[in-house]
Amino acid sequence: MAAARSASSRSGAFCRHLLLTLTVLTLTCDACKKVTLHVPSKLDAEKLIGRVNLKECVKFPNLIHSTDPDFHVLKDGSVYTTNAVLLSSEKRSFTILLSNTKNQEEKEIVVLLEHQTEVPNQIQPKEKILRRAKRRWAPIPCSMQENSLGPFPLFLQQIQSDTAQNYTVYYSIRGPGVDQEPLNLFYVERDTGNLYCTRAVDREQYQSFELVAFATTPDGYTPELPLPLPIKIEDENDNYPIFTETTYIFTVYENCRIGSTVGQVCATDKDEPDTMHTRLKYSIIEQLPKLPTLFSMHPSTGVITTSSSQLDREVIDTYQLKIKVQDMDGQYFGLQTTATCIINIGDVNDNLPVFTRSSYEASVEENAVDVEILRVTVEDKDLVNTPNWRANYTILKGNENGNFKIVTDPKTNEGVLCVVKPLNYEERQQLTLQIGVTNEAPYTRDGISRSSMSTATVTVNVRDQDEGPECSPATQTVRITENAAVGTKSNGYRAFDPETRSSDGIRYRKLNDPKGWVTVEENSGSIVIFRTLDREVESNRDGIYNITILASDQSGRSCTGTLGIILEDVNDNGPYIPRRTVTICKTTMSSAEIVAVDRDEPVNGPPFDFSLASSDPEVQRIWRLTRINDTAVRLYYQNDPPFGRYVVPIRVTDRLGLSQVTSLDVLLCDCITENDCTLRASPRTGNGEVRLGKWAILAILLGIALLFCVLFTLVCGASVASKQPKVLPDELTQQNLIVSNTEAPGDDKMYSTNGFTTHAVGTAAQGASGTMGSGVRNGGQETIEMVKGQQTLESYRGAGHHHTLDSYRGGHVEVDNCRYTYSEWHDFTQPRLSEKINRCNQADAHERGEDYILTYNYEGKGSTAGSVGCCSEQHDDDGLEFLDHLEPKFRTLAETCIRR
Repeated sequence: MAAARSASSRSGAFCRHLLLTLTVLTLTCDACKKVTLHVPSKLDAEKLIGRVNLKECVKFPNLIHSTDPDFHVLKDGSVYTTNAVLLSSEKRSFTILLSNTKNQEEKEIVVLLEHQTEVPNQIQPKEKILRRAKRRWAPIPCSMQENSLGPFPLFLQQIQSDTAQNYTVYYSIRGPGVDQEPLNLFYVERDTGNLYCTRAVDREQYQSFELVAFATTPDGYTPELPLPLPIKIEDENDNYPIFTETTYIFTVYENCRIGSTVGQVCATDKDEPDTMHTRLKYSIIEQLPKLPTLFSMHPSTGVITTSSSQLDREVIDTYQLKIKVQDMDGQYFGLQTTATCIINIGDVNDNLPVFTRSSYEASVEENAVDVEILRVTVEDKDLVNTPNWRANYTILKGNENGNFKIVTDPKTNEGVLCVVKPLNYEERQQLTLQIGVTNEAPYTRDGISRSSMSTATVTVNVRDQDEGPECSPATQTVRITENAAVGTKSNGYRAFDPETRSSDGIRYRKLNDPKGWVTVEENSGSIVIFRTLDREVESNRDGIYNITILASDQSGRSCTGTLGIILEDVNDNGPYIPRRTVTICKTTMSSAEIVAVDRDEPVNGPPFDFSLASSDPEVQRIWRLTRINDTAVRLYYQNDPPFGRYVVPIRVTDRLGLSQVTSLDVLLCDCITENDCTLRASPRTGNGEVRLGKWAILAILLGIALLFCVLFTLVCGASVASKQPKVLPDELTQQNLIVSNTEAPGDDKMYSTNGFTTHAVGTAAQGASGTMGSGVRNGGQETIEMVKGQQTLESYRGAGHHHTLDSYRGGHVEVDNCRYTYSEWHDFTQPRLSEKINRCNQADAHERGEDYILTYNYEGKGSTAGSVGCCSEQHDDDGLEFLDHLEPKFRTLAETCIRR
């Protein structure tokens, strides 16, 4: 497209063409030096303006970049315009950057553009150029046969530019096959443009070559754009198709339907795709065993399918196919390759397990448990040790009582019949079982799952065994009244011989009797009361007393049973009150609830009758009972008895008249809840001593502890204040006296040069009363606070509080023993301040000491007040000698600051 646009634009104007094609001057002698190109002042877009020899600078540059975006440079050094360029000045330059990333080589070439001044003489007139025929610089696509036999060099075609009519043109080519691998495969004659190939080419290695042809004049000018020259290598059927595997292994299940897919084979061919050379055809050459023919192959896809439904693994379990693939769509002259395909026939459960016998017989002794009595075998043609072969046995009939079970031996696949529950010869001497067998996998035939089962009959004979006595049922009961007399005889435990169903000859003895209440007769098993029976003892559960009996026969065989003695209740327990201590909080309660219980059965228990069992008139006067329900009453006090402990006897009578007296301890006290009160009182006087509760004691202890803390604090404070000496440190003279004055207009308060007299400080204190808060006055002396930074005078004495001055005129006055009085502060600081002032005047006798203790006056607009510091009148040269030794860059600043 670029060449077409260039040819179309060059056919426009004759002068422009001549200026662009004949005014190029390159400097190829000196590499990486400036190159000058002579060009017209106006350049169109995508126009060749010259060529630069890049390889003289960098032999193999792979990165070429122009610093001017209006120009771009090709690999052969041709320089083209990217946009229309108008040279406003006579010269213009840009730089070509070259880089070889393999050896890290980087260089640059400066290109200088100069105006063209005159047209070369050999340029033909404009009219003649306009009348010539259309230019040709586009040879037809070129191709060559792979594996060509020559002769070499083999002529391919001629490239030609019609600019050769006007100039001497040299032709050259570059690209893969020329100056890139494979090197020197192609070359072109410089003068004629004939293109040759030097040797045979394998298309499977190089399918095509993209060459670039150049046409240049002897002086290096390129009148044409570089010409892409593709050379296609024509394919030859020189590669055999190859299977992806030498042996294919597939599996297909027996009895599958016709057309079931077995597997797919695949082959590849290196020849050119989508040609006859790579059009493959698959086929089966041979099948082993040959008959019957069971498989077919799709010729194009290589898919192998079944052509019959007679696959039977039990007959033949493996087939072998010899397969072929051939190119040229299977024509006889095509190239072919063979491979082997092994097809395994997969097993399905198409054969039922069958018992080797239709009936079996076995025998077992009665009472035997967990014993093997029979093994049954089956035949199955399916694949061994697969779910299609493994058997599952089931007892279909005859095992209603659960005496048997049948399991599979995993090693032999046999069915093992076992007894899991003892058999009784006296009940049944022979049993008939029906057993069945299936596989783990469902039975399948013709693709349909069926439920089929092979069955057999098993006859089990029970052999008799001499058994011992049978304790049946294992637990027997007998009813006896709990107040039965000692020596009373009752029926006991009975065991029997299972063969004779008789109890003759069986002996009994007691194994366990928790209370030793009874004895057991040896021959009959009857029991005799040995001690008095009591139904209400804790060891009896639900009124049943259990003993263990051992029954044995003459041969020593025995059994064990339990005899439960059901004790019939009699009314031998009177009702009583379980709660013996009752608390009544007199301030919140007027009564207490009393509940009675009876250990006898309900038929001998409630409803109960409650009454006061004391004949003491004092008890009758203070207490009374009110019925709540059949088992409870409410105990009330009356006639306002005093606090204390009282004994109140209460009689409780059941429905049959049996009664019992319970004496209650009644605590009558002043409390809120029952837990807050414990009384100890004389029952006769009714007066008691109240013992304090835990919360009251705790409150008293806390109050005593608090009182001791207050006393301890007062004693410690007084001791510290009396022992601490009033010593002023020497550093205190370096501190500042904080005095707050009101510096308002008209303030004319002045201070003497000795400073800080009693009058002056007092006046300052009065002025500061509005802002400093409350102060301290002690015996007519002021308390002055000294601060230094964030420390106060107290910091030297260990004080922990900060105080300020208060006004003399009023306000609350507090006394602080840790404060210094004004007189103490004045006596300590006055001589030291005077000494400091005298030292300030030693430098110059004419300086006034008052300058160090000036008061602050109102310095508003137009104020006549002078400087507030003494340093303003110091000599300018004092302490500034270091300015004479500063570095030069500070001298200017120093000269402006020093007042000469």
